[in-house]
Amino acid sequence: MTIGDYSIQIKPPSAFSYDRTVDYLSRSDKECMFLVEDRMVTRLITTSSGPVLIRLSSLVDGGINLEFPSRAADDSDLTEDIRTEAAAYVRDWFDLDRDLAPFFELAEQDDLLRECASRFYGLRLVGIDDLFEAMCWGIMGQQINLPFAYTLKRRFVEEYGAYQDYEGKRYFTFPTPDTIARLSLEDLTPMQLTTRKAEYLIGTAKEMVEGRLSKEQLLALGDLAKIEKALTSIRGIGPWTANYVLMRCLRVPAAFPIADVGLHNALKLLLDRADKPSIAEIKELSAGWGDWKAYATFYLWRLLY
Repeated sequence: MTIGDYSIQIKPPSAFSYDRTVDYLSRSDKECMFLVEDRMVTRLITTSSGPVLIRLSSLVDGGINLEFPSRAADDSDLTEDIRTEAAAYVRDWFDLDRDLAPFFELAEQDDLLRECASRFYGLRLVGIDDLFEAMCWGIMGQQINLPFAYTLKRRFVEEYGAYQDYEGKRYFTFPTPDTIARLSLEDLTPMQLTTRKAEYLIGTAKEMVEGRLSKEQLLALGDLAKIEKALTSIRGIGPWTANYVLMRCLRVPAAFPIADVGLHNALKLLLDRADKPSIAEIKELSAGWGDWKAYATFYLWRLLY
């Protein structure tokens, strides 16, 4: 990592493609947590010093250029701590510190994964740093299609998230548990959230505010089964949502949202069949994926857009 006056050059591992990552980030024009424009990615992140706007672009050598567009080069508030936190955020967002060689070796030997692993080589499992955001996204996405889930998320974020305006655009951070815990069902249901989902969102926020749930507490459990059990003990969090959180936020590569509709559709496409495979069939098909089921799922999802 090279730190300049107000930019940072991040050197990723060899198995990383900025372009394939941006293709993934561009999958929906309803995304509200960041903006992809001219192959640059701009988002508002939370640091220990408060919200900071960052912008990512590609370097000629395949690296990532990280800038702070709303701040001047001589901005005394742009401390080394902020720069370091921002770089760490990007490395975690794109899972840059994970050795993917074992996954690609596994995929090369797997009839289902071989083609997509080769086609999207360099794509890493794009994460969701904030536990509350990951859980809310999982709750909102239950039993609805992806475009409507994005619509619900945008309404939620624009109503209750903090924001910063820059060059005529508004950038948001995800609503905090403190904000959502104070709401009533009547605050959320006009957004077309069901009463039950509104209950789940507020209940999850209260679990976090009251100290019963945190990312650190879950990671300290150190075992996928224990974390899944802790998550599913929360009202509204079933195995699918728990494994989604394990996969996207807690970064457990063995997590497997086996009931995921997108996974089923991708397998249906790959197998060239009229019906979706059963759970029993998926267990058999995935038997060789070992502790890389999260990455296998992420690459299979990529076939759908």
